[in-house]
Amino acid sequence: MNPSPIFLNTSLGVDDSHKTFSLDEAFQYCEKMARSHYENFTVGSYLIPKKMRPHLYAIYAFCRWSDDLGDEISDSQKSFELLDLWSQELRTCLGGKPQHPVMIALQETMTQHHLPIEPFQDLIKAFKMDQVVHRYKNLEELLYYCRYSANPVGRIFLMLFGYRDEERFALSDATCTALQLANFWQDVAVDLSKGRIYIPLEDMYHFSYSEKECLEKKFNPSFVELMKFEIERTRKLFSQGLPLVTKIKGRLQLDIELFSRGGLEILKGIEKNNYNVFQNRPVLSKHHKIRLGMSTTLHFLKRNFFVTI
Repeated sequence: MNPSPIFLNTSLGVDDSHKTFSLDEAFQYCEKMARSHYENFTVGSYLIPKKMRPHLYAIYAFCRWSDDLGDEISDSQKSFELLDLWSQELRTCLGGKPQHPVMIALQETMTQHHLPIEPFQDLIKAFKMDQVVHRYKNLEELLYYCRYSANPVGRIFLMLFGYRDEERFALSDATCTALQLANFWQDVAVDLSKGRIYIPLEDMYHFSYSEKECLEKKFNPSFVELMKFEIERTRKLFSQGLPLVTKIKGRLQLDIELFSRGGLEILKGIEKNNYNVFQNRPVLSKHHKIRLGMSTTLHFLKRNFFVTI
C-alpha cells in the first residue's frame, strides 16, 4: 500500500509514512502533541480523571492536526485536498484500520465511549469552510460556522463523559460558540494575516467601520464601539451556557467552568487594552491561570459542599 500523503511532511514536521504504530504508541503520540502546544488551559489537566486523559489527548490531537492542515499550509487548494484525505482516514475509524497514529488512538476512543463520527466530520467541514469563506455577512452566517467549528468539541466532550441529552448539548453549544467568538475578537490581527475577517460585515457597517479600515488595522472610535458590541454579545452567550456547570457531576464541572471563565477573562483583557486588538493580543499568563484555577476551585467547593452543610 502506498503511504497516504497525509503522513508526509507538513507544517507539523512529521514524516511517519513508513512507521506502524501500536495502540500505546499512538496514544503516546497524541499526548506528546497535546503537551507540546500552548493553549489557554493544559489539555488533560489534573482536573480530569487520569483514565480519561488519553482519550482527551486523542481528541485534542485530531483537532490539532485538522487545524494545522487547514491553517498552516499556504496553499488553500492543497489544504482542501489534505483535509479530504484526513476525512477519508477518519472514516477508517468505523471498522477499518487507520494508519495515522491520531486515528489509531481516536478509533479506540470512539469505540470505548461509543462516540459517533459526525461531530468529527463537522470539525473537518469547518476547516474546509475556512479555505473558501473569508467573510461573514451577518451573525447568522458566523453562528452557522461556529456550529461546525466549535460546538462539536463540546458535544464530543459531553458524550465522552456519558451526557447525551439535548438540554446539555444546547448549553454546551452556547459556551463553545462564546469561546469561539472570544477567540475571534482576540485574534482579529492574526486572522487578518490569513485574509480572514470574522467580524460580521453587517456589524461593521452599523458602526461605520469599513472592511478597508479593518484590513489596514485602523484603530479608531468606531472600532472601539464595534468591539464593545461584540464583547457584550459574547458575554451574554457565556451567561446562557454557564448553567451547564450545575447539570454535570464531579471534576468535569471544574474543567468546563475554567474554560468559560478563561473565555470571559480574554474579553476582560480586550477591554483592559482599550479594545486595541491590533496592537495587543490578550493572553492569560501562567500566574493568571493559577489564580483563575484557584478561584474556580473555590466556587466548585462552595457549590458542592459548603452550601449543603
